[in-house]
Amino acid sequence: MIQLFYTDEKEKVIEGNFNDITSRDMLNNKWIRLVNPTDKEIESVAKLTEIDESAIKAPLDDEERSRIEIEDNYSLVLFDIPIIEEEEEGYYSYSTLPLAYILTDKFTVTVCLKDTAVMKDFTLGRVKTFSTNKRSRFLFQALYNASTKYLQYLKQIDKASGRIQTELHKSTRNKELFQLLDLENSLVYFSTSLKGNDVVINRLIKTTAIVKYEEDQELIEDVAVENQQAIEMSGIYREILSVTMEGYANIINNNQNNIMKILTSITLLLSIPTLISGIWGMNTWVPGEGKWWGFLAVTVVTVIICIVVGIVLHKKKLL
Repeated sequence: MIQLFYTDEKEKVIEGNFNDITSRDMLNNKWIRLVNPTDKEIESVAKLTEIDESAIKAPLDDEERSRIEIEDNYSLVLFDIPIIEEEEEGYYSYSTLPLAYILTDKFTVTVCLKDTAVMKDFTLGRVKTFSTNKRSRFLFQALYNASTKYLQYLKQIDKASGRIQTELHKSTRNKELFQLLDLENSLVYFSTSLKGNDVVINRLIKTTAIVKYEEDQELIEDVAVENQQAIEMSGIYREILSVTMEGYANIINNNQNNIMKILTSITLLLSIPTLISGIWGMNTWVPGEGKWWGFLAVTVVTVIICIVVGIVLHKKKLL
């Protein structure tokens, strides 16, 4: 999908038609947004913008690392943004995707595999003072919005973790354990992506290849602070969730041991009458054979032995 946006004098976001663009000069102060583009779309954008296809295709690999590449006619800034994925059971998991921000002296190109909330905020006009004319500020605003989304999703993960743990206190089920595992995996993705973004942000602060205005300096510093806070939060939540998962694993093992202990004790109790009946059922002489009280005596002795063994097992907390 290819979308074309620009802002007017009142900084209102307006969507244009990419097919109406016939030359590179017509892209002045425009924003080309690519979402999971096809090879044909990539080829047409690369030809029109004179940007290498490899740069446009870079974020289409979800394993691509965050980085900055400075070329003669454009600068590529690749960083990870958070996304929410809905699972079949009706709960949410979280992951990250690379976003490419390609900055030129006239226009901006962004590329991502999915239509994410981070960039939707710009197309819907939710970001204050957003203007496609201010291309470097657009980059810093995108990074800031991504950092705030990380913090927002981290809080959601914390709340979801608390809710799942409440359910597990009532009954330990595989469904809740799998949900906790998904949340733990989400925190791993977040932590890794945030650290990669931190490298990019620090380089952006130091680099002179991308023009920064005075009013942008405070913004990029805010981005660094928000990203660092997200790194710390993801580390804390990840450690808490890891300890929680380990605790539930110990509880499950303990419950399993208790069940096995009870079953072993029951098996022992049941083996007593089986043993005695097996001996008295042999085709040889046994005490009480042929007597009217023989069966009664064997039954009473068996019951007494079972009761005594049961009491001993109970005192030793084996039953």
